[in-house]
Amino acid sequence: MKTYFMDTNLFIRYLTNDDIEKADRVEQLLNEAAKKKIKLITAEMVIAEIVWVLESSYKIKKKQIAQMLNAIFLTPGLEVINGKLAEKAVQIYASQNIDFVDAYIVTLMSKLEISGIYSFDKKHLSRIKTIERLVYD
Repeated sequence: MKTYFMDTNLFIRYLTNDDIEKADRVEQLLNEAAKKKIKLITAEMVIAEIVWVLESSYKIKKKQIAQMLNAIFLTPGLEVINGKLAEKAVQIYASQNIDFVDAYIVTLMSKLEISGIYSFDKKHLSRIKTIERLVYD
């Protein structure tokens, strides 16, 4: 079975259906993967870019983006590199109302058993009670 990497723009076309022909082609690709004819791989950085595009260009709310991403994580035949970290980050992103990248950092810190972070970001990181934000004020 051949393995292929899936880029951000395919997910965007599929999730937004803003180009029906391309969205249909992506659906066919995903069906091929579900049938185990091919294997698809993407990465957590693609997930971050999906979030950024859906928020900034399509003005989609966090909760809806989280639902879309959770569907990606459950897609048969599609592997997300560091997918478990990205899944947890999506939960934090939606529930704590912070940026996805900040949520990913918090998730990674937890995995690495790091409790302190040096950051000037008061807005988002202060919402996370499991970490301590350290700054030079």
